[in-house]
Amino acid sequence: MAAQVEGDGSVTDQVLQAYRTSIDNIDAALVFMLAERFKITQAVGRYKAETGLPPADPGREAQQIARLRALAVDANLDPEFSEKFLRFIIDEVIRHHQAAQN
Repeated sequence: MAAQVEGDGSVTDQVLQAYRTSIDNIDAALVFMLAERFKITQAVGRYKAETGLPPADPGREAQQIARLRALAVDANLDPEFSEKFLRFIIDEVIRHHQAAQN
């Protein structure tokens, strides 16, 4: 079956739709995994605030970036992308930890 473009600009193609369904499922899993990760990091932020620890831990961040870059290589994923993704998450976590300190 050839792909067809509908009047609203959507594409109807069974193969493409199957791929998109898989992508949608993966995106949903990513959102739930990120939500779980942020629940934990919020608890870490509260703990750091209660114990007087600094919001950021550059040593831990460097370890995590190196670990994820290596995992990305093993998974055939661009390590630069994985580092940018993790850096975005880390920056958001630090922002939350700073807010918990205040």
